[in-house]
This record gives sequence, C-alpha cells and structure tokens, in this order.
Amino acid sequence: MAVNKLALIRYKTIDDCLKNRFRKWTLEDLIEKVSETLYELEGITTGVSKRTIQADIQLMRGDKLGYNAPIVVKDRRFYSYEDLSYSITKAPINQSDVDKMKEIVGVLKQFNAFNYFDEMSDMIARLENNLYKSTKQTGNNIQLESNRLVKGLECIPPLYQAILSKSALLIEYKSFKAQIANQGIYFPYMLKEYRNRWFLICKAKKRPGILNLALDRIVEFQELPNEPFYAYEGVDFDRYYNDLIGVSKSERDRPHKIILEFANDHAPYVITKPLHESQVVLGKNEKTTMIRIDVVLNYELEREILGFGECVKVLHPRLLIGRIKRRLMETCKLYEEKAVSSTP
Repeated sequence: MAVNKLALIRYKTIDDCLKNRFRKWTLEDLIEKVSETLYELEGITTGVSKRTIQADIQLMRGDKLGYNAPIVVKDRRFYSYEDLSYSITKAPINQSDVDKMKEIVGVLKQFNAFNYFDEMSDMIARLENNLYKSTKQTGNNIQLESNRLVKGLECIPPLYQAILSKSALLIEYKSFKAQIANQGIYFPYMLKEYRNRWFLICKAKKRPGILNLALDRIVEFQELPNEPFYAYEGVDFDRYYNDLIGVSKSERDRPHKIILEFANDHAPYVITKPLHESQVVLGKNEKTTMIRIDVVLNYELEREILGFGECVKVLHPRLLIGRIKRRLMETCKLYEEKAVSSTP
C-alpha cells in the first residue's frame, strides 16, 4: 500500500499526541494539532477534515501499514494508547515488507560484488544483519551476471570520486599490444561497462580525442591536485554512446544503417532481446527475418554478429559485409590448418 508524504505527517503527528501523557486528546484536539503541523511543514492552510483523521486512526489500528496501534477511547471522548510504551516508530515491519526487503538486499549484494562504493558494503551488511536476525534467511531469487575474476574493479570507487571532483589523473597503463606500461596525464569523464568489463572514458593531455581505458589494463593511478582539469566541450556523454554497441568510437564516427538477416528459428531471440535500441523488424518470409539497427561500425559490433554464427547474414552495408566475410574466411583457415596438421 503506497503512503504519501502528507499521510505520513498526519500519522506521525497523531502518534506524537497520543504519546503525550500529560494531556487528554479529543478528536477535535487531534484535528487542530494535525492542521497546525501541516501548515508549519507544508504551508497547507485548508486544515484537515474530521473524516480524514478518523480514517487515519482506523488505518493506524489495522495491519495494512503494520502499525497495529493500540488506540483506545476513554470516557467515550479521549484518545490514547492503551500500551503506554507504544509508538508507531517502534512498530515492527510486517512480513510483506520483510519479503520485499530480502529481495532488495539480494539485488544490492549482487552490485556489491563489484565493489562500487566502500560505503555500500557497510550499508548492506547492516541492513542484512538487521533484516535476517529475526527471520529465517533464504537464498537469493535474483542473480545478476557478474565475473569476480575480472581485474580492475577495485579502481571503480576512486575513479568515480575523481570524476565527481574533476581531478586530473596520472595513469600508468599497459595495453594488450604494448610491451611495457606507459604513464600519462588523463582527464576522466565517465565510467562505462560493457559485458562485465569496465572502461574509463577520458582524454589524454597530450593526445586529441576521447579515449577509453580498460580498467583491467590500468597498472596504477593517482590524482594530480595541482594539474588543471580539462573539461571536454561539445560532447554530451549522456548521449555520446547511444549510437553504438560497446565502447569503441571516435568523434568522427557516425551510425550506419545495418541490415541483418536472421534464420526464423533464431529471430525470436533477437526480437525479444534487441541488439540495440534502434532495432526495427523490416520484414519476414518463410525462412528468414530481416532487422535493421543504426549503429557505428566497430569491433564490438563485428563480435556481436559473429557470435550468431550461421544464424545471421549481413545484407548491408557493403563495408561490414566485407569485414565479416574476411573474418569468417580466416576462421575457416584455422580449422583447415588444424585438420591438415592432425592428419596422420
């Protein structure tokens, strides 16, 4: 049951009144007190009706909000708590709330596996302890895709803070192609995840354009408090990556019209889980279904297409057809060479 802010203010005000043992509270007194509080906190000048307060009292007495407040009427006029120590702020949560919080804790624990923020670890631990100490703990019913063996996840919290504070960074980075690591000054703008691998979107001080550095290739880094921060003008990072799959893109790249033909027995997987938000179905015949996506041509797109194997064919553009064809031919060569070498 959803409860709005004004209702919560009314319940809390009634609760404060009924906890006050030095005064007897009539229904008119409660109405007046609640009206005063609503005016002080929310500027409401219309007050509150008798019917509203009566409904609030009945709701507080019931189990819908888990209060079960022991509100009694003495001398047919004065409202009070039968239990002198009662307060709705001490009321235990009901079983429905417990079940929902268990689900939430389960989801938070999955995110915590990535060590996003140090504070979250403590928060989840306290919440889980308080929630489960009086209930029987059950397993998680929600499991997010994760890979705890991925390197560089411990860099996320300090890099995130550097982005927030707009701090220049000295980063020692070793790409897959490099023989040794190199140091450079970088200006961080955003963290981006793609298939359980994280990237720092940034600009190098001595190089033009936007770069993405894989966190698992960062050897070490440190903030440079005396280095002026370079804000990248003219790029809206909230939208910059909307027209591609993955993270590989230059400012010169523009989306292409990609037309793919899928075998009908595989098409439902692509239709129910689109390759990209731009995806549309162009047509369908007895054997195949054609879809279109508008994205940048990059390595991640090629990997996505190759992952479907024999179930997909690229129809457009010609440049992408050539790239996929060459990669498939190279793949075939590997198997042919293996077959020849294994022949007795």
